Formats: sequence, structure tokens, C-alpha cells
Amino acid sequence: MKLEHALESLPVIAILRGVRPDEVVAVSRALIETGIRVIEVPLNSPGAEDSISRLAGAFSDHAAIGAGTVLTGDDVRAVTDAGAGFVVAPDTNPSVIEAALGAGLVPVPGIATPTEALAAWRAGARWLKLFPAAALGVGFWQALRAVLPTDIRIAAVGGIDAANARAWLDAGVAALGTGSSVYRPGLSAADVEANAKALVAALRAPG
Repeated sequence: MKLEHALESLPVIAILRGVRPDEVVAVSRALIETGIRVIEVPLNSPGAEDSISRLAGAFSDHAAIGAGTVLTGDDVRAVTDAGAGFVVAPDTNPSVIEAALGAGLVPVPGIATPTEALAAWRAGARWLKLFPAAALGVGFWQALRAVLPTDIRIAAVGGIDAANARAWLDAGVAALGTGSSVYRPGLSAADVEANAKALVAALRAPG
């Protein structure tokens, strides 16, 4: 499933930092059942490429599967072979953006300033990760938004949880990336499902 299509019904990216290959399918199934259809496995997780491969095999028709903490072109090539459809980076690295576009993947570079955002856009990225979002604040995003090209889509990542997620969407970000508020190493699939349901309920509650 393509990233934008997977975000249509619920604009949430679940970041499974630290997930193991032997649990990733069960955890992701719990997320998908709550309506979250974008799963990111950071490359500093144990056996990350194996996890991505398992997810691509199990859920490619039901979810968008991607890699996070992608730092080099070699990383892009490895996760492409594993079946990732998008790559998320902590920084703005034109070589990673170029490698992702060349492989047919969606690059989502990390940005925290107008300079980084425009550098990523000029390199061809149209999805950007605003990080650390909660530390920067909604007011920072609203000021940044005023100077960005209209074809940029922002995913707010870092400190996003059930308490603040709705405010970010109301402020106009296109997606939310959430990590420890939904998944942490040691949580069961049932725990993850409960956390995800709380987040989804907060997003769908009347404004």
C-alpha cells in the first residue's frame, strides 16, 4: 500500500523503535486493527531489515511499511530489498533523498528549520518530518508553514501522544508519527492495541 493512501483514513505513522522480528507481525496486526495503517521500523531496532521483510510479506496489501533512521544510500538499498515503501531520516541528506527517489520509495527527511525544509524540497522530497515536534511546538509549525511551498506535506514526530495529537492535526500537519506513546520494547500486542485505541479515540473525538 502506498504511503498517502494508507494515511487517508487515519493520518498516523506508528514508529516501532526497538521492535524484534519475532513480535513485529503481532504488534503491527494490533495496530492495523485499530485503523493505523502506516508502520515504520527504525533501522536501529534489532533485525530491522528482517522485521520490514516480514511486514511487507504479511501486510503489503493492508498497510504502508517503511524504514526509519535511514542515514545512507546503502541503507536505502537494503530496505528497498526488504520491501519498504518509504524511508524516514532524522536529517536532511540529499543523497538519501536521491537514493530513495531513484528506488521508487517516498523519502521523508527530518527537518527543524526553514533552511532544512527548503533544502529537502529542492532535493525532491515532498513529505518532511518535523522533529522534535512537541519541543518545537505548534506555534513554530504555524510560522514555518507560512513560508513552505504548498506541495510539502509535514509529518509531526517527537512527543506526539493522545493529549496533543488533535491539536497538531487541527494546526494543519498532514500526518502524525508516534512512537513510545503506542509502542515500547516489552509491551505486548494487547498493550499496543490499547495504546493505539486511546490515540485513535482522541483523534476521532468531536472537536
